[in-house]
Amino acid sequence: MNKVFIVGEIGINSNGDIDLAKKIIKAAKDSGADAVKFQKRDIPSCYTREELDKIRQSPWGRTNEEQKLGLEFGKKEYDEIDRYCKEIGIEWFASSWDLKSVEFLKQYNLKYNKIASARLGHKELLKAVAEQKKYTFISTGMSTLGEVEEVVNIFKAENCPIELMHCNSQYPMPLEDSNLTCMKTLRTYFKGQYKIGFSDHCGGILPSIIAVALGATSIEKHITWERTLYGSDQAASVEPHGFAKMIEYIRNIPDLMGDGKKVISEAEAIIRSKLWKTEDIK
Repeated sequence: MNKVFIVGEIGINSNGDIDLAKKIIKAAKDSGADAVKFQKRDIPSCYTREELDKIRQSPWGRTNEEQKLGLEFGKKEYDEIDRYCKEIGIEWFASSWDLKSVEFLKQYNLKYNKIASARLGHKELLKAVAEQKKYTFISTGMSTLGEVEEVVNIFKAENCPIELMHCNSQYPMPLEDSNLTCMKTLRTYFKGQYKIGFSDHCGGILPSIIAVALGATSIEKHITWERTLYGSDQAASVEPHGFAKMIEYIRNIPDLMGDGKKVISEAEAIIRSKLWKTEDIK
């Protein structure tokens, strides 16, 4: 079993605070994550004026627009994220939600791209990301197999390497909706051509651990500093101690799974010599 690639999804859990973002990045690094991920949006490009004008009381104001702008990082913050991740030695990347954000992220020498489930239908965006030919993780929430195949074909046409991620797009996701067997469905449907990971929106760590035991090659898990903080994604996240425990369990899975051979271990042989009595066998 190859090492599972583990991503700490910070997204908007930093609440627009770069110092809080850095604390979460450091927690993910200390926990053993391979990378952290953010979400980049050009707000006017992603939402209608009607949606932005809706009343929504938040720490940033009275409307949806004020909240979304308050949560969004700009160049100054991403420059610091880039600098800090290099300093402590962890990869970072982000999911682009619009074409302006695709262009924005090009200024950073990122190793990976990510397609969010909510953007699977944005064909122009998909093509713009695929043209970069960077290894791209694609979440598959809220979609049919046929729709996922359409996305895959866009990346295939651009010869862009991808990894599909099973996902249920609820925040938080109830345990009973994990449907982890769908990883096998994706693997079979695409004839084993692509690695299959899991993007976990549950408030706990059990689904991610089981997913790895079932063969997930990557895990994306929302991480926050405190789940009591303001924000729609906090309940779908785990705090640093839970995130670290999840990674500890995941890293132990290859040893627990073993090689499947039915043999008597050396330790068992010693016990057998003391306890195994052939005359007791009928």
